[in-house]
Amino acid sequence: MAAWRAALSEVLPAEVLAGLEADRFAAAWRAAIDTPPSAKHRMLTACDGAEVVGFAALAPAPQTQETGEIVALEVDPAHIRAGHGSRLLAACTDILRATAASHVRAWAIEGDDARADFLAAAGMEPLGIRRVLDVPGSRVHELAWSAVL
Repeated sequence: MAAWRAALSEVLPAEVLAGLEADRFAAAWRAAIDTPPSAKHRMLTACDGAEVVGFAALAPAPQTQETGEIVALEVDPAHIRAGHGSRLLAACTDILRATAASHVRAWAIEGDDARADFLAAAGMEPLGIRRVLDVPGSRVHELAWSAVL
């Protein structure tokens, strides 16, 4: 939850962030882990000892079987720059290669320069595709990034 709040703090109103309910998020992620929609949907975690400090979620990209999509990749703010994000990204690409994906796609919130820099440093490039997500009280603009595996 802290990772999402930190990532979204620049683009969402404070009242929206305050309304994020940890129990509701936990229930949704638990369901995604317990009953994934397909064999290509995966959840990964990054740990520092016994503590979970980050996670990533993979899914097939809509409208193409050749592209795997990193739906989420977040690291707790207290553990950023310790290599957890890079290891999660590497694990995602390893899984996608093993499941016959030829491309990986991820999304970065417009204006999230740290995320864009991370994706660029990993060899991903902007696709020129933009989507808009409606969230209570705001709209979030995301840009697609991609790389050949």
